[in-house]
Amino acid sequence: METSTARAPTAGAFIFSRTRSNSSGWRLAVLLTALLLAVPVLVVFSAFLSPERDIWNHLLEFVLPDLFVNTLWLVIGVGAGTALLGVSLAWLTALYDFPGRGFFSWALLLPLAVPSYVTAFVSIGLLDFAGPLQTWLREIFGGQIWFPPIRSTGGVIAVMTLALYPYVYLLSRNAFLSQGKRTLEVAQSLGLSRSQGLFRAALPMARPWIAGGLLLVFMETLADFGAVAAFNYDTFTTAIYKTWFGMFSLSAAAQLASILIVMVFVIVLIEQHLRAEVRYTETGKAGRQTRFALRGTRRWLASFYAALVLSAGFIVPVIQLLMWSSEASVDAFDPRTLQYLWRSLALGGIAAVLTGAVALVLVYANRRQTDVTTRAAIRFATFGYAVPGAVLGVGIFIPVAWLDAQLSVFAKTILGIDASQVLQGTVLVMLLAYLVRFLAVSFNPLDAAMQRITPSTEEAARSLGLDSKRVLWRVHLPILRSGLFSGAILVFVDVMKEMPITLMTRPFGWDTLAVRIFEMTSEGQWERAAPPAVALVLAGLLPIIWLNRHAEKC
Repeated sequence: METSTARAPTAGAFIFSRTRSNSSGWRLAVLLTALLLAVPVLVVFSAFLSPERDIWNHLLEFVLPDLFVNTLWLVIGVGAGTALLGVSLAWLTALYDFPGRGFFSWALLLPLAVPSYVTAFVSIGLLDFAGPLQTWLREIFGGQIWFPPIRSTGGVIAVMTLALYPYVYLLSRNAFLSQGKRTLEVAQSLGLSRSQGLFRAALPMARPWIAGGLLLVFMETLADFGAVAAFNYDTFTTAIYKTWFGMFSLSAAAQLASILIVMVFVIVLIEQHLRAEVRYTETGKAGRQTRFALRGTRRWLASFYAALVLSAGFIVPVIQLLMWSSEASVDAFDPRTLQYLWRSLALGGIAAVLTGAVALVLVYANRRQTDVTTRAAIRFATFGYAVPGAVLGVGIFIPVAWLDAQLSVFAKTILGIDASQVLQGTVLVMLLAYLVRFLAVSFNPLDAAMQRITPSTEEAARSLGLDSKRVLWRVHLPILRSGLFSGAILVFVDVMKEMPITLMTRPFGWDTLAVRIFEMTSEGQWERAAPPAVALVLAGLLPIIWLNRHAEKC
């Protein structure tokens, strides 16, 4: 008995020590990951804290005024346009019955499958002075006819509005579905008309969701590079690229990137403030109640409005891409397109696996550790999605160039080998940039899936004699499989469409579909840019299909 009594504390102490050691290991893994992923952001932000006087004088006099004005108009215009389209379409499809409502309710998300830079060059090719539409109009009416210029501030705002309104539409529709008819019926019982009920009851209740969609639009607008480059519309992202690769001034590019990252920080703080004010209530059967039936001309106007937006944002661009692809001559077809496709697929696949593995570590550590330090590190590690790709390109290149210099000195001094560039211009740098940018895309579905695993499930598994590794393998992973798959699909598609990171960090001559589209559209060769654009659109349909199927199950 004494021997048994003496052994029990020893075994318990061993278990406690091992648990504590495992917890320390998970915390250390999270802290190291957060530190690695935070380096690009900290490097760029440090440029803001230590400005160079000559560079700043030049930027303040010749660059920043135009950049601020252009960016301000773009953010205001795209924000207003996406709010108008997204909220109005969400209101129609959520609460009213009209011809085609079931189709439009999910089809209006399809513009998300078309990258904004693809919509941009298709719009320019169609609506420019030498495009088919204006040419056709001149043949019919003769002479010179006035047509709104597509290469203008209004043109780039319209194109980006059509590409980004689904963010507002999706969140607003979810809010209106949770309200159902009941909100309007209560408003009408108080003597308000339907329109008054919309503005005085439904919209105020849906405001946090609408604001959330708009903030996503603002961040995407600030981060956009391809669309504004196609229109030659100077913003911070294009200025960063031109300063780096045109003026060959990495320090000036870092100065511009530091300003942009401050703007993104402000938007993120606003988003967190608004998210803190969101209050969730039980929706019950509100979203499944009957809808108001539109009568007479209104029902057809609603169908026409939804069809017009869908046609402008998805159907017409896709049809034009297919026409250009079919009209392209055999000589115009670049045999290297298959190489571009293979590289895009390979990068997307490797990045999906890499981000999934890192996200799994963070999610499991978040489950095992509840201290403030670990949670703060995880939040910081997933912040990269809010940082524009052009900023990450600069933020990663600077430390990589410094590390390369140190490795070169070491190799020459210790090993006697001349090695000027070890990391620069390698696929490894691209993958690191993708990891920083898209880790949150993989983390969020995994974290949501982990919330479904109750502590009692883990306790039951441990009571059966399973250690932590077997619990992870036999309990967590089967339940997390759907979250892993969802995150992998989203990261895969995002990497295939990503342009500024790939353009800035790729090895020399290592082009992808996105880079090929940028090069061809820069030269105005719409037909040669069409085949890779079709491939990207088809890849972008995957998350939309998954999103619709997931919504139907919910």
